Amino acid sequence: MKFKKIIAFSVLFVLLVVSNTNSFAQCAMCKASAESDLNNGGSIGKELNTGILYLMTLPYLIIMIGGYFFFKKQIDAKIIAWKNKHFPRKQAE
Repeated sequence: MKFKKIIAFSVLFVLLVVSNTNSFAQCAMCKASAESDLNNGGSIGKELNTGILYLMTLPYLIIMIGGYFFFKKQIDAKIIAWKNKHFPRKQAE
């Protein structure tokens, strides 16, 4: 089971790295467009930054949710151990 998780994580990581190679070419064009618009008195640059921040949140949310389900058993075991340590059950007399 652990081996399958490692393979799945490796495949996902490789796909993420390969799929991002085309996005690097757009940064200079977007930056130049936003700067020239701001110099001419426009507001597209500010909206572009807001859009970038909005689009940036989705991958982080996916990673956080995926990480939670990936480590769910370990998290639950630590929570139960913490509860038992700090709130021990009363022993039956």
